[in-house]
Amino acid sequence: MAHPSLTETTARVQEIIGSDAITRIFRDAMSRTLRDAFVHSDGEEVFVLTGDIPAMWLRDSAAQVRPYLPLAADDPGVADLLVSLVRRQVRAILLDPYANAFNARPDGAGHAGDETQMHPGVWERKYEVDSLCFPLQLAHQVWRITGRTDHLDAEFARAADLIITTWQVEQDHAERSPYRFQRHDGPPTDTLTDGGNGSPVGRTGMTWSGFRPSDDACVLNYNVPGNLFAIHVLGNLAELATVVLDDPALASRARDLAAELAAGVREWGIVTHPVHGRIYAYEVDGLGGAVLMDDANMPSLLSLPLTGGDAIDAEIYRNTRAFVLSPDNPTYTRGTHAVGLGSPHTPPDHVWPIALAVQGLTTDDDAEKRRILDLLARTHADTFRMHESFHVDDPATFTREWFSWADSMFCELVLDVCGAGVQSTLDEEQVPTP
Repeated sequence: MAHPSLTETTARVQEIIGSDAITRIFRDAMSRTLRDAFVHSDGEEVFVLTGDIPAMWLRDSAAQVRPYLPLAADDPGVADLLVSLVRRQVRAILLDPYANAFNARPDGAGHAGDETQMHPGVWERKYEVDSLCFPLQLAHQVWRITGRTDHLDAEFARAADLIITTWQVEQDHAERSPYRFQRHDGPPTDTLTDGGNGSPVGRTGMTWSGFRPSDDACVLNYNVPGNLFAIHVLGNLAELATVVLDDPALASRARDLAAELAAGVREWGIVTHPVHGRIYAYEVDGLGGAVLMDDANMPSLLSLPLTGGDAIDAEIYRNTRAFVLSPDNPTYTRGTHAVGLGSPHTPPDHVWPIALAVQGLTTDDDAEKRRILDLLARTHADTFRMHESFHVDDPATFTREWFSWADSMFCELVLDVCGAGVQSTLDEEQVPTP
């Protein structure tokens, strides 16, 4: 399907940025995702492949379409795709709110051997708080930018209600949760300890997560950026429930849970670092333990302006950002070709283009944005693609040939540098309220 808005946007990118390499990566990535990642089957909502894995992740699919949000304001065809994706995500959540990745059809593909309650429509059932956050954020963004409400129907309301219930249950994981997960044929980061329960936790008011956005097991199971993301999208949901769905009970549930999560983060998720002062921890357990680091995936501590919204404290975020972008953060890595954030999910000394793009998207320094964009355009190893990660001393050493999420984050940064990013588009669009 041809989208004139993409042709016009690519021309604008070339005119403003003036780099043939950046324009080519942008054009190819935006076209490739539409052509190869979006799967259209008769009678089905759109299914978005994560890239070189034949499954759809809730998190990835929402992040993959972020650079198309500004186009959707004036392109009904793009808006149709985004609405269709939200509908597909809603169906997936109603199938299993604990699953993170789904099959295009119920054929049992994926990790069917995992010890958990698998469904043939589920590719992987690693429970991650953020997997439920991203569809709520996307649904709200589509409404804000396009004014469309056809994705905000009774089925969406049921999925939203199920998300709230799931997060409430996971506030007391040890006593109330039905979720268990073990994988017996992978590394330790692919499974949960204690018979699939995870490490011990105390009640904090926050909601529990089995896995990180990297799909690695949490070390401590209250993921702070995930909880801040949940607080933010619950605010979004309360707005949708009030303005569109006319469901005051759903709005009240969303606001009440957001307040409980926020109180938990304030009490347990903030620590004092000897150099950087009061910062957000990455994970805590409610028993006095804290993991001080950041990971390369969203939601991360670095990404909080994109995912945390009003839930974040500006001063604590500034301190946290300084910690994250310093050698005090164990995932911070520096080499001859790049410096940025890596992840325990990938080999040592590898930096993630996603994290570099997030660094650019969350700074107010225009020169820093352009520096990062130029860095990404120099380290694609002559593939003109963004990879999952690359070695800081040798960009030709990388992981994942096609990682669509990384492509999209590059494109989002390009649009941001051009003054046509997601946030600026959201700021411009004012959906009328009663």
